[in-house]
Amino acid sequence: MGDPYPGTGAESSDRDLLDRVLLTRVIEPGDEVGGRWVREFGVREVARRLRGEGAVLPGVSGKRWGGLRARAAQAEPARDLAVARDAGVRFVCPGTGEWPGQLDDLGDARPLGLWVRGRPSLRMWALRSVAVVGARACTAYGAHMAATLAAGLAERGWVVVSGGAYGVDGAAHRGALGAGGATVAVLACGVDRPYPRGHTELISRIAQQGLVVGELPPGDHPTPSRFILRNRVIAALTRGTVVVEAAYRSGSLVTARAAQRLGRHTIGVPGPATSALSAGVHELLRADAVLVTDAAEVVELVGGMGELAPDRRGPVLPRDLLEPAARRVLAALPARRSAPAAEIARGAQTTEDDTIARLYELRALGYVERHGDGWKLTRQAMISVRGGPSGC
Repeated sequence: MGDPYPGTGAESSDRDLLDRVLLTRVIEPGDEVGGRWVREFGVREVARRLRGEGAVLPGVSGKRWGGLRARAAQAEPARDLAVARDAGVRFVCPGTGEWPGQLDDLGDARPLGLWVRGRPSLRMWALRSVAVVGARACTAYGAHMAATLAAGLAERGWVVVSGGAYGVDGAAHRGALGAGGATVAVLACGVDRPYPRGHTELISRIAQQGLVVGELPPGDHPTPSRFILRNRVIAALTRGTVVVEAAYRSGSLVTARAAQRLGRHTIGVPGPATSALSAGVHELLRADAVLVTDAAEVVELVGGMGELAPDRRGPVLPRDLLEPAARRVLAALPARRSAPAAEIARGAQTTEDDTIARLYELRALGYVERHGDGWKLTRQAMISVRGGPSGC
């Protein structure tokens, strides 16, 4: 049998590369049957049989096998590689130095390889990456949150991964780019033909400053099923998936569920309880996802030890600095009248002598004033302690 790629002069490793590129034309992304063939028989043997040089591979009907054979007959892997090179695109195979090992968690649904456009190393960037996904028809709130989260992650040295789509995806990419950070777009089509068309400029900018990645060979087009299957790559590539706005049937929930199955962090940004575009996120949060409101909280989940978000608390008020005994005496004073020290002592559950000592401390600080034999809150103290002049 002659060289299946006559005229290429390819060595063994080059033929393996060409065979794998051929398979990206024949086997759909995420096809576990095809993935099992590759695992059990090897790339070269699967390609050989698809070219009609052996028995039918197991697990498919005759009709489907015929369709796969027809695809293989039309495939031109050497041409695909040449077109890719001209577009500044490289093909990264599993097991090579640039391959992100975490994609192997997908098992037989692992990509056959990835077409990569951009200069950085995909493996290195994926080591510290977070997915930010969500609704295409997002609200202004969703776009703002996606961009703010992405910018915050980028400023903390994290790579933001998304799908290049309209809405939340585009806002996340722009947020990372605007912060001078790193971002990766995972497409459901050939990386040499930006999709959607309205994001041609954005995806070109991502390719210049970051990475554009996809499973499909040059020139291939997206389909609804390819969008869904693309999401598993986003989930597997990153340490966690943040969902910003998603309706009940949103594709971004597919990414989140894939992340859950893979043992990655699943994270949600809450929205208004009345918003249909947040209903899917809220359902996710009711299940297993973790609620976040900013990039610091995301990093606390996906980062290493010590990468903690700051404590959330209200402003420190002057009364918070009082000793506990003084706070109890202050709380025991009536809101609208003066009271003798004995009555205040009973309310504070302490002795009268201790109460008098605390009252004089509070007077020096401007919280109380003496009226004959009684003590009364100052007007400023009434606002501070009770929340308003009426004590409400």
